[in-house]
Amino acid sequence: MGSNGWNQSAILDIARQLRDEPGALLLILRRIQDELGWIPEQSVPLIADVLNLSRAEVHGVATFYHDFRHHPPGRHVIRLCRAESCQAMGAVALARHLEDRLGIGFGQTTADGRFTLDAVYCLGNCACSPALTIDGDIHGRVTPGRLDDLMAAVEERRS
Repeated sequence: MGSNGWNQSAILDIARQLRDEPGALLLILRRIQDELGWIPEQSVPLIADVLNLSRAEVHGVATFYHDFRHHPPGRHVIRLCRAESCQAMGAVALARHLEDRLGIGFGQTTADGRFTLDAVYCLGNCACSPALTIDGDIHGRVTPGRLDDLMAAVEERRS
C-alpha cells in the first residue's frame, strides 16, 4: 500500500482481472473494498480507463451504494442493524450507547482510528434482534451490557 493508504498497481490488477466479467464495475469496486477496506477516489480514473467508462459513470456507481467506503475505516468496524425488527427490539438504545461510548456518530471513525461505526439495514439475523457485527462477526440479542463485554474483548486485543 502507498503512504496514503492505497496501492495503484493493486487497483489496476483487480480492474484488469475482472474487466471482462458481467457486471465488472460492481465486481471491481467490491473487490477493492474487500482488499483495501475502502475505495480511494484516486482509483476512479484507473477503473474508468480499464473499463472504457467515464469517470462520472464510475464515481456515480461508487457513491450510489452506501456500503462503499470513501475513506479508510478504523481498525475495528462495528455495523449496527437499524432495520425495523432490530429497532423494535432495542437497537435505538444500543445506537445511543454506541455513539456515547465511541464519541462518534454513524458513518464516522474515532479520532484514534480504532473504530468505525456504520449503520446497516438488515443483517439477516432478525430472530436475534438487535444484531450487530464487529469486524464481520455477527452478534445477536445485544444489550448495552453485552455490547460493553464485546467491546472489552475487542479492546483487549490491543489492535
